[in-house]
Amino acid sequence: MNDWPDGWTGDRGERSNRYGRGSAGAQPEGARAMPHVRPRGVPQQSQGYDRGHEPGYDSGYNTGQVYGSPPGGGQGGGHGGHGGPPPGAPRGPRQAPDWRRRIKVGALALVVVILGVSIGTYFWADGKLKREVDLAKVIERPSSGDGTNYLIVGSDSREGMSDEEKKKLHTGSAEGKRTDSMMILHDGSSGPTLISLPRDSNVTIPSFVGSESGKTYPNTGRQTKLNAAYAEDGPELLVRTVEFNTGLHIDHYVEIGFAGFANIVDAIGGVELDIPKAFKDKKSGADFQAGKQTLDGEQALAFVRTRYAFANSDLDRTKNQQKFLAALASQTATPGTILNPFAFYPTMSAGLDTLIVDKDMSLWSLGQMFFAMKGVTGGEGTSMNMPISGSVGGNLVWDKAKVKELVNQLNNDEKVTVSGN
Repeated sequence: MNDWPDGWTGDRGERSNRYGRGSAGAQPEGARAMPHVRPRGVPQQSQGYDRGHEPGYDSGYNTGQVYGSPPGGGQGGGHGGHGGPPPGAPRGPRQAPDWRRRIKVGALALVVVILGVSIGTYFWADGKLKREVDLAKVIERPSSGDGTNYLIVGSDSREGMSDEEKKKLHTGSAEGKRTDSMMILHDGSSGPTLISLPRDSNVTIPSFVGSESGKTYPNTGRQTKLNAAYAEDGPELLVRTVEFNTGLHIDHYVEIGFAGFANIVDAIGGVELDIPKAFKDKKSGADFQAGKQTLDGEQALAFVRTRYAFANSDLDRTKNQQKFLAALASQTATPGTILNPFAFYPTMSAGLDTLIVDKDMSLWSLGQMFFAMKGVTGGEGTSMNMPISGSVGGNLVWDKAKVKELVNQLNNDEKVTVSGN
C-alpha cells in the first residue's frame, strides 16, 4: 500500500497526473488555489512543513484564515487575535466604583481649594493694611510686660469723603484730623482688658523726636489735653505721651477714620444695640429712642461721637464707645459673616481701606486684637475708664495711685481688680 498522500509516488518529489509544477492531485492548480475557510471552532493546523512529523505536512492553505483579513486580528480573526469578543457576545459584570478612592481625591481637592483661597485672602488683606506709623521713632520707652497692648484710636479724619458724605455723617469740614476716642486693649492670659482714655485727660507732653522733622523737643512740663498730643505731631507723639504718663509699653497702634467706621457697620448689615435711655444731639446727629434697635453706619457714628447729651460728657461717651465696639466685634465674628464671602469680603475691605497701623503690625496680630475685643463682652474680660481723681481747668486728672496699680497688673498679666470711672 502507498503511504504517501494521494497523487504521490513512493519517490518523494515524483508525482503522477501533474497539471503543473507542484500539483498534487488530479485538479488543475488554479482550482486548488482557492482558500479553504475553516468554520469557527475548528482547531487550527500548524503552518508550514514540520520536519519532525512529515506525515502531518500541511500545505499552508488549511489554516482557517480568510484572505483579506490580517493574520491574527480583526473580527473573526484566527489564532492570537486581539479584537475582543465577537459582536453580540454577553459582556462581563461592570466593575463597582471605588468610592473610598473618590472620597479621598475629592477631600484632597477641597483642601487644596480652601488652602488656596485662604492664602490668597491673607495676602489680599495684608496688602490693604496702611503701615504708616513708625514706633521706632518713639524714644525712652518703658519695658515690655506680659501680654500685648494695643492703642486703638478713632480719628475724625475726613480723608476720601465727599461733601455729601460729610453732611450726611455730621462730621463737619475741619482740616487735618484729631482723635475722637482712644483706648488701650490689653490681651493676655487673664483675659482682655479694654481701658478708655478720655480725650480731655490732663497729661504732660514729654520730650520727643518730631516724626517728620527728626528734631528733638525737650520736656518743658507742659500739660494739655491728651488729644492735643495727636494733633501736634501725630500717632508717634500720642504713643510717646501715653507711655510716659502711664508707664505701659504700647506694642501696636491701630487707627480708623469716620468713613471706615461707618462702612464697616453698613457692610455687616448694621449692629444691634440696646439703648437704655433715649437721647438726642444736634452736633453728632444722634436721635435715639430707648430699647433694642439696629444701627446703620450713620447712626453708629452718631452714637459713638455724642457727648453733649450726657451729664458726664466725655466719660459717658467713652462708655458708649466701648459698648458699641464690643457689640460690633461680637456681631462681626460670626459664621454668618466669616464663612459668607458676600459678607466677609465687603466687611474686610471696608475696614482695611481706612485702617492705619504701625509698621510691625501683621494681619495675624490684627485678628488677635479683634477677637480680644469680642472677648470683652463675652464675659472673658473687663472694660473700664482710666481712673479719675478730679479735674483741673476743665481737664480730667488721672488717679496716679490707681493708674500705677492698674499698669502693674497689666504688666504682670494679672486679673485687673482696679476700678475706673
